Amino acid sequence: MGKKKHYTKEFKVQAAKLVLEQDMKVGDVARDLGVAHSSVSVWVEQYKENGGDAFPGKGKLLPWDQEKRELERKLKRVETERDILKKTIGYLAENH
Repeated sequence: MGKKKHYTKEFKVQAAKLVLEQDMKVGDVARDLGVAHSSVSVWVEQYKENGGDAFPGKGKLLPWDQEKRELERKLKRVETERDILKKTIGYLAENH
């Protein structure tokens, strides 16, 4: 089994631009760069969808995905705080 190659953001952007801006075919770009056809296809789609935000890097999220993750964390924290307050109010109401 071969080791998976990792390409830089700049490399992926340039490959996508060759297809999108230079009107080259995905197969030609893949062959010229020595990359799998499927990889170039994925890069082109990601670049079309996300532009300059595409390919954020290993372990990093796109800006809106990062924002979504942070909002989900905040929501969970607020729901936990709400539940604690409900229990506290119920406890105080029972004991008075």
